[in-house]
Amino acid sequence: MQSSQNNTEAQAFLATTLHALQKAGLKRKLRDLEGAPGPRLTVDGRNVLLLCSNNYLGLATDERLKQAAHQAIEAFGCGATGSRLISGNLEPYRHLELELASLKGTEASLVFASGYQANTGTISALAGSRDAIFSDSLNHASLLDGCRLSRAETIFYNHCDVEDLERNLIAHPAARRKLILTESVFSMDGDLAPLKEIAFLANKYGAMLLVDEAHATGVFGPTGAGLVEALGLQQQVDIQMGTFSKALGSLGGYIAGSSDLISYLLHRARSFIFTTGLPPAVVAASAAALQIVRQEPQRRQALWNNVAHLQKGLEDLGFDLRPTQSQILPLRLGDAQRTMAACRFLLKQGVFVQGIRPPTVPLGTARLRVSLMATHSTDEIAEALAAFEKLQYALQTPKRLANRRPVTHLSASSF
Repeated sequence: MQSSQNNTEAQAFLATTLHALQKAGLKRKLRDLEGAPGPRLTVDGRNVLLLCSNNYLGLATDERLKQAAHQAIEAFGCGATGSRLISGNLEPYRHLELELASLKGTEASLVFASGYQANTGTISALAGSRDAIFSDSLNHASLLDGCRLSRAETIFYNHCDVEDLERNLIAHPAARRKLILTESVFSMDGDLAPLKEIAFLANKYGAMLLVDEAHATGVFGPTGAGLVEALGLQQQVDIQMGTFSKALGSLGGYIAGSSDLISYLLHRARSFIFTTGLPPAVVAASAAALQIVRQEPQRRQALWNNVAHLQKGLEDLGFDLRPTQSQILPLRLGDAQRTMAACRFLLKQGVFVQGIRPPTVPLGTARLRVSLMATHSTDEIAEALAAFEKLQYALQTPKRLANRRPVTHLSASSF
């Protein structure tokens, strides 16, 4: 009887929570796609433009990555079969980590199963209960969860505010160790961290600095190593973190740094120690992507050309894309339900752009997160802008359309 009652209460809890999410416009579901994630794919049986992928350079569908993955399967099979510390370190891992360290300008690197695991494992290994972590207030959830797992005191400084960061560093002189965490390219707003100033403060106050380059690797820098490379800060940043799952078109996360750091993580990063390694095919595809990134800077230029084209077009239509400084174009609509209505509207026009809602972004800042690929054509960008022009019209009453009022003042009834 007690078990049945507990089960009923659990079901009621689930139903009530889901109903509340639905009412707030925050209920989520997976959207089924058909085809590979190129410039176009099929959604609900319709061929549409894909403008919400992190496949910035178009490498996820590159034939060279496919071939590298196929050859790795033939040589090494489909799975790593266990933790790399127990089952051994297959040759593709050694090759990838050497290539990655070379790209990042560090002594060594370590590949994790995901970017999330790289952040949670590294942060919780480096900081403990007697330490202080200083985190940008808009850092990714994986960085925040790493702080929680570490049990260190976590101090959030105002977003990209180096003066606030310094005030907090001064206020915690007794911490055994200090660790500063920031993304280089913030994934939801597309703005850039003031890395030179942050690196200066890290050195001044004896803090370690971890920079999350997930959305910068492959996109920024002379060789595509990231914003750290672009700013010449390889020697000032202790820990460069990133992923293979975005511009590099594959899967996995990494940490790049000193040989001692990597050796330490082999002993202390639980998310590495107790996780099966990535499949050899994935590792080989990542290595192929690194080679392409270094050898084909024209891919980055094609991406930036496309971004400039689309950004100007959207701004000419009256959309405010601030504060972006990158390939990520945030179109803030504020209200979650209005944002999802805009998402559905665009899909009907043949453009797939996902709405981003809390808790991914703060309340009141729901947005369409627009992102292009280097492989989108100028005709496809023109097609996208035509759809956004219709969206702008739908977001406004006729009077507001004439006045070009900001879209953030409009209601979902416009649809």
